Amino acid sequence: MADGMIDLSGAFLPVTTPFDPGTGDVDVAAFRANLTRWCENPVSGVLISGSTGESVFLDEEERAMLVEAAADVVPQNAIVIAGTGSESTRHTIRLTQQAATAGADAVLVSPPAYFKGAMSDDVLTDHFAAVAEASPVPVLIYQVPLRLSTLEFSADLIGRLSEHPNIVGIKDSRGQLDLAVELVGATADGFQVLVGSGAILHPAMQGGCVGGIVAVGLMASAEAAEIAKAHAEGRDADAAALQARIAPVHQQIVGGMGVPGVKAALDLLGLHGGSPRPPLRAAPEDRIEAIRGILQDADLLMPAGV
Repeated sequence: MADGMIDLSGAFLPVTTPFDPGTGDVDVAAFRANLTRWCENPVSGVLISGSTGESVFLDEEERAMLVEAAADVVPQNAIVIAGTGSESTRHTIRLTQQAATAGADAVLVSPPAYFKGAMSDDVLTDHFAAVAEASPVPVLIYQVPLRLSTLEFSADLIGRLSEHPNIVGIKDSRGQLDLAVELVGATADGFQVLVGSGAILHPAMQGGCVGGIVAVGLMASAEAAEIAKAHAEGRDADAAALQARIAPVHQQIVGGMGVPGVKAALDLLGLHGGSPRPPLRAAPEDRIEAIRGILQDADLLMPAGV
């Protein structure tokens, strides 16, 4: 078990996984190129194999390979978090230990939700405690977006888990500011609450959250990093102005279109987006034009012909 000491403040990027269009394999060269571009801005770190990274479509070897690549590419002061949640406690522990061996600094563990009705607070406490005890690195709990196949944690459960020395924080992707701030008050001193919605990054930090793991930062990494920096420096007007500019990008692309929309946006921005893994489908042409307009409205894409 790790000592649990890690600073998760700031803006983290839940990075996408590029696939080779011919073979369907993970394109590690494209992945490394994306990371290099994103880390030109002072982001706090990256999340590998999260929801935006199509974690449910990746096998164990691919997950480890991506973590190794990220640990090699990102700056020394940036944190590499790996998504390691699975349905059984045993498999979650194995994925967690593999991620740590591959170079992850921390892991993000989603709940086992298939047998949802059996997942009482006591069962979930045992599950997360077992993972935390077996993990060589600090553990974050992942409150998955409720629109996905998941369950919702009670504030009491998170308060209980926050007492564990190796459970250091939570990523709350419900997208509701009041619920995220409630977790700040319900958890132990030093427990770090991060939001998963790039639309509420600044107000969440004002409410006591330490930062966010936000997919809008894949399209606006400079802006996301600057929101966190401006907040830390007390420049709330600057942070609020940037937040207002990128919130629609989160709402319309990340929230409204999911992984296919985010990947299409990356292609438009000169990054490696590409198609998701089947059965997900790439964004259709009419949606790509809508994405272009959204990015232009947020001053993230230069107008055509400039």
